[in-house]
Amino acid sequence: MTYSYGEVGATRSVESMPRDAHWVVERRLVGGPSAFDPAADFVLGFGMQRAGGFRVTASSPTAVVGTSLTLRRWFGPVRITARTQVVYVVDEPARRGFAYGTLPGHPESGEELFLVERTGEETWAEIRAFSRPGRWFTRLGGPVVRLLQTRSSRAYLDGVARVSGGATLRRPSTCECRWRG
Repeated sequence: MTYSYGEVGATRSVESMPRDAHWVVERRLVGGPSAFDPAADFVLGFGMQRAGGFRVTASSPTAVVGTSLTLRRWFGPVRITARTQVVYVVDEPARRGFAYGTLPGHPESGEELFLVERTGEETWAEIRAFSRPGRWFTRLGGPVVRLLQTRSSRAYLDGVARVSGGATLRRPSTCECRWRG
C-alpha cells in the first residue's frame, strides 16, 4: 500500500518528525504499574480510536504491521471517513503501541503513534503525530481541523485512563503542539 506522505516511521522519535508539518505530542499519566497491561491491550485493540468517537473497521482484531483500518465519525453534519494502515508496532517489556499512516483520500496526510509506557511506578499514555492537510476541506478548515484533532487526542487519552483505572488522576498531562509551514 502506498501512504499519502513520505516520512513513514517518523513518529518513532520527536526528533525525526518533519518540521514543516503540524505535530502533536501529548502524554498523560493513566495509573500505576498495574495499569500497564490493560492500557496496552486497550491501545493495541484500537480502543483509543473508539474512545475518540470513531467507528473502527480493521483487518485484524489487534494492531499488527499492515493492518488496514477505516475510521468513520460524524462531526456535526459532516461524515469523515479516514483510511489508515499500521506502519509499525512497539512491543517491548515497558512500552507497547502502534503507529498508523494515512492512505490516499484521508483528510490528513501523516502518521500517528499510540503508545503506553511504564516508567517506574507510573503508566503513561502518549499520542505523537504529525500531519498536513490531505484534502481541500482540511486545508480550508485549518483552525477547526486542529481543534477537532486536539479534542480527539484528549478523548483517546481519557479512554486509556478510564480502562486503566486512572481516570481520576489529577496530575497534568504534557502537551507540545507545533505548526510550521
